[in-house]
Amino acid sequence: MHKLPIFLFSAFLLFIVVDTSYAQSISISSTQKLSEAPPSKVGVSEKRLARIDAHLQKNVADGNVPGVVALIARNGKIVYHKAYGQADETGRPLQKDHIFRIASQTKAITSTAVMILWEEGHFDLDDPIEKYIPEFKEAVILDSLIAADTTYLTKPAEKKITIRHLLTHTSGIGYGVIDGDPRMKKIYAKAGVTDLYTTKDISIEQSIKKLASLPLHHEPGSKWTYSEGLDVLGYFIEIISGMPFDQFLQTRIFDPLGMKDTYFYLPQEKAERLVAVQHKKDGKWQNYPITFYDPLYPIKGAKRFFSGGAGLSSTVQDYAAFLQMYLNKGTLNGHRLLSRTTVDVIMKNQIPDINLWGSKENYHGLAFGVVAERGAAKGGQGSEGTFQWGGYFNTQYFADPQEQLIGILFKQTQGPIDEDPLGKFKRMIWSIIVD
Repeated sequence: MHKLPIFLFSAFLLFIVVDTSYAQSISISSTQKLSEAPPSKVGVSEKRLARIDAHLQKNVADGNVPGVVALIARNGKIVYHKAYGQADETGRPLQKDHIFRIASQTKAITSTAVMILWEEGHFDLDDPIEKYIPEFKEAVILDSLIAADTTYLTKPAEKKITIRHLLTHTSGIGYGVIDGDPRMKKIYAKAGVTDLYTTKDISIEQSIKKLASLPLHHEPGSKWTYSEGLDVLGYFIEIISGMPFDQFLQTRIFDPLGMKDTYFYLPQEKAERLVAVQHKKDGKWQNYPITFYDPLYPIKGAKRFFSGGAGLSSTVQDYAAFLQMYLNKGTLNGHRLLSRTTVDVIMKNQIPDINLWGSKENYHGLAFGVVAERGAAKGGQGSEGTFQWGGYFNTQYFADPQEQLIGILFKQTQGPIDEDPLGKFKRMIWSIIVD
């Protein structure tokens, strides 16, 4: 009988006693936190950074936007992080650590949570969601709406809604108050579905079970329709994990990544750091009024609705940590949230047969919009594989894996603004690379 060398036997013993089931295990090669560094240390031109600085200052000074917080990082080092303008209509100065409603930037975080559980073997991405949320059985597709009483005719769906469909906005589920189809807006409103954020006393379980009874836009998997699929997945995460959705995100993503200012609802001691939503009225920036939502939802009301598609608030530095984890192929701060292979899957084109947004410049992965070869060749969008998204209140970001570059621009506005939200900022960022 052959005996193992003592060092191999010791290694074997160590292996069998380590619990490998937890996705946030400490990375062997501990990746440090994002930290500041001189631009020249990471191949960035200080002179060209100054152009961006001047650009942002001018837009605030000209009244095009009430205020901005911007962050640029390369190779895991922050080379630019500044705030300009006002945080509310009183003129309170905007600070770098102020907290913004990130709305649809929540989606990538929810998708990451889904993939953490997927890695643990709880489900397959092509499982029908009805396997876990039975209310989605017998899905139907909207045929016609009778405007007089908001009743409608439907036809049975031939395919089942899968978890992959929900991640890629191909489920056929709509988006209620912001839906592109006026008929869906009426149907969702009548059913009392909570679409985005609310101060009302309602849970995602209650809202999703209402949503499950409503008709779809189209056959699952056949088209891309921006949807509440990530809200469905927030409830799904509660079912699979046995934890409230907010607690799952806190313990499995925010704490490991050091995202200390990211919440659905802010603690009282951080409420004063929330930036007001503003709109331009009579040539001046003023706080936005209550419409179909109360802009103060992160700090008032029942604080029970954890929207997986739009509910979080955060800072630019917190979100930079989340993006850096992806650039690091799933690890940050010595914690591994996802494997390198899973990150690769997330970034692949999940809907190759669907022409996203009328062009072939971008495609949809499992968590982000991603720049395709044609988009990279066009210029101004980053290298092929750059991933990006934005939020309803004018927050945007991108991360370029080839250049190890992050750009984040947070504003908090509604209505038209006299400024290119991200285009110029993005183009100027890629020009800072000089190595």
